[in-house]
Amino acid sequence: MKRVGLGKVGVLLLVMTAIAAFFWFGLGDFLTLDTLKARQADLARLLDERPAFVIGAFVLFYVAVTALSLPGAALMTLAAGAIFGVVAGTIIVSFASTIGASLAFLTSRYLLRDWVKAKFARGVESIDRGIAKDGSFYLLTLRLIPLFPFFVINLAMGLTAMRLLTFALVSQAGMLIGTIVFVNAGTQLARVQELGDVLSPALIGSFVLLGIFPIIAKFVLGAIRRRRIYGKFRRPRTYDRNLIVIGAGAGGLVTAYIAATVRAKVTLIEAHKMGGDCLNTGCIPSKALIRSARLAHEIRTAGDYGLDPSAPQFNFRTLMRRVRTVIETIEPADSVERYTGLGVDVRLGHARILDPWTVEIDGGDRLTTRSIVIAAGAEPFVPPIPGLDKSGYLTSDTLWDALVERDGPPEKLVILGGGPIGVEMAQAFARLGSAVTLVEADARILSKEDPEVSEFISARLRGEGVDVRTGTEAIGCEPKILVTRSNGVEARIPFDDLIVAVGRKARLSGYGLEELGIEADKNLATNEYLETVYPNILAAGDVAGPYQLTHAAAHQAWFAAVNALFGSFRKFRADYSVLPWTTFTDPEVAHVGHNEQSAKAAGMHYEIVRYDLDHLDRAVAEGANRGFVKLLVAPGTDRILGATIVAANAGETITEYVLAMKHKIGLNKILGTIHSYPTMAEANKYAAGEWKKAHKPERLLAWVERYHAWRRG
Repeated sequence: MKRVGLGKVGVLLLVMTAIAAFFWFGLGDFLTLDTLKARQADLARLLDERPAFVIGAFVLFYVAVTALSLPGAALMTLAAGAIFGVVAGTIIVSFASTIGASLAFLTSRYLLRDWVKAKFARGVESIDRGIAKDGSFYLLTLRLIPLFPFFVINLAMGLTAMRLLTFALVSQAGMLIGTIVFVNAGTQLARVQELGDVLSPALIGSFVLLGIFPIIAKFVLGAIRRRRIYGKFRRPRTYDRNLIVIGAGAGGLVTAYIAATVRAKVTLIEAHKMGGDCLNTGCIPSKALIRSARLAHEIRTAGDYGLDPSAPQFNFRTLMRRVRTVIETIEPADSVERYTGLGVDVRLGHARILDPWTVEIDGGDRLTTRSIVIAAGAEPFVPPIPGLDKSGYLTSDTLWDALVERDGPPEKLVILGGGPIGVEMAQAFARLGSAVTLVEADARILSKEDPEVSEFISARLRGEGVDVRTGTEAIGCEPKILVTRSNGVEARIPFDDLIVAVGRKARLSGYGLEELGIEADKNLATNEYLETVYPNILAAGDVAGPYQLTHAAAHQAWFAAVNALFGSFRKFRADYSVLPWTTFTDPEVAHVGHNEQSAKAAGMHYEIVRYDLDHLDRAVAEGANRGFVKLLVAPGTDRILGATIVAANAGETITEYVLAMKHKIGLNKILGTIHSYPTMAEANKYAAGEWKKAHKPERLLAWVERYHAWRRG
């Protein structure tokens, strides 16, 4: 690292020395029109006598001027015409200017790119995405318009992720016409009184028109592409709706809500239940079950709180009816009646897209629309395990109806899958008295979290009686027996019930996507604006990916709705840079931004800040002082790259870091924020304090210590 730093210092000193020498020795005095006119004949004579020397010296000087961003490039281009003529002058300047610009580009990148990227990471990432997609168009436009300073373009582009070869080739092409204009003017040097004579207002206007040509070309190419995509369909003259939304889960409901709010005519089509999986079979019922299970666990472990422990007594049917009551309490917020009252045309039925503007409902009604948003959600993925289809397995979608009339929880429960759903259900049912075996093919559960998080939750599950079997593959299923293999050894695990929780897959079939040629694998293929191959057909939520989270679906819904309704004027890229998620085990695992695992995969540099909850006062009082806050911080700054919290109510506590990352609030400001005492949220402040301690100014403190000693006399 020190060699790199010294290398940058050396390059900076070299550049500064060269610039200082240019002005110290008055080399700029030679780059004037009067000097050029006075010495034109001498230069022509020297060219006849020593052509290679003159051409070589001219190229080196031109490269130096442009590479160091010195004034005089325009004058030297005139000189090329005066000395070498139009053809030779154009060739010499074209290559010399490209080499010089490329050196300036590389110098800017070497000296400043890392610093800018560390300081303005999110902005740089956004710019780099734009450069990767349209960088050549941007650069060509800038090069064709002489209003933009030559050296500024070189330095600015060096701060982006544009490839050097792309920069050089586009620059050479973009500067060619301007080079010809100046070189040609140089052949008539006697008529040129000042540089402004070369670029008349009319010529500048022509350049501006030429500069916007790439933008026009891009628009035309887009129109041609759209015509090719939509060419085989007949577009309606008028439309029944501005927007049709397919699916009334989180993504669909929010999309329809936004459309109705901006007074668009919107139809929402749902084939099953309003509220989607989250309300009916996912987030809400599972959290209701987890809460009851936690209370049962607290009764069983009441001795930890100074009370007499006992075996929890409960009626399982009553417990499951409570789960149903929780759903029914929330249902009105997602109901047909509410959305109809908001101005949404709600239809219950199955939607099928016939063409980019026509949707059919249950094979009957057909509605035309300007845009369509597909928010059909996801369903449990069931792996092709021999015998599984005859086992009577349950999934997160079916277990609620299957268990609601049971007299008790399953005595022997096997859960296949160690992701968030499997882990949450394993702990909940174990606390309700089931003998739970959790089978995970990966080497650890919660594989998207850091290994220490996986190990922490595994230890907690095992401590509560869950048989956690990682690195174990399910290879077959017999009546009430799951056959597994681990390290080549087969095992047979008996069960009363088997829950398959190995993941979820997007609902993609039956909507007419195949017939329209909309690409779909695990998810619908969409661009950064959530558009499919047809720009007026968008996707949000689980069908779009990459995150199967209710709040991610709601977040995407804003982009889908706005781009669908107002994309003709402006489009917005979906942003997932600050997206939290929580696994609702006890303790909870909450996460936002990068963890160590993802940061290493991205090749990021980071510092780790950790605060353990052992002595957090509120955690001790609650008997919940097992866990930690772990932060990833940009080296040399207080900027938060990511946060992981393993603690009671971590899903609530993480919100402070979500806000901080979204609005670029550093650890210094968190440390300076008053937190109520005693609260779990104090852990965030103490974590910031750990960072501060690690970065305390030791040299300054040494001088302060001497000052205090002096004050004591």
